[in-house]
Amino acid sequence: MKVVAFNGSARKGGNTAKLLNTALEELALQGIDTELVELSGQPISGCTACFKCFKNKDNRCAIKKDIVNDCLSKMIAADGILLGSPTYFADVSAGMKALIERCGMVSRANGDLFKRKAGAGVVAVRRAGAIQVFNSLNAFFLIGQMIVVGSSYWNIGIGRESGEVANDEEGMKTMHDLGRNMAWLLQKIKAEE
Repeated sequence: MKVVAFNGSARKGGNTAKLLNTALEELALQGIDTELVELSGQPISGCTACFKCFKNKDNRCAIKKDIVNDCLSKMIAADGILLGSPTYFADVSAGMKALIERCGMVSRANGDLFKRKAGAGVVAVRRAGAIQVFNSLNAFFLIGQMIVVGSSYWNIGIGRESGEVANDEEGMKTMHDLGRNMAWLLQKIKAEE
């Protein structure tokens, strides 16, 4: 089994990465392969509504100049997907939004590629606006017929400066619980197959 996480922060290795890595560590402890993909420094444009993915039906986006098709391949191969974003003006980062638009459109065009995979959103926030980010990430999972994994609280960690989120005791506990819950769910699903 494998879980792939996508860090939508402009800061590579910052608070969002710390939160995602904490959940991934719990998954790894349960014997699940993990991977963190950093979107930082990777210019990703949003969906152009060309609808070529509906015509081609090849599990690919027609825009080939960025990493989205690589991300799509990783999502398709994974059993679980984590999407992480910092809170930018009470919503996801532009890179995360572009990833959601394009991967979501290709998935829909190809018979819901992520159907029944486990998914969870993770949010880094300085102070406020995180619930809208959390909702935006979860909307991607829900429209794709995915199973959204919960935790002991909303999947949010508080911190502004890089690494500061580690001081959010409840946020870090939430990430540990999220990783354990996703591992449990994936093991249950695997046992049923």
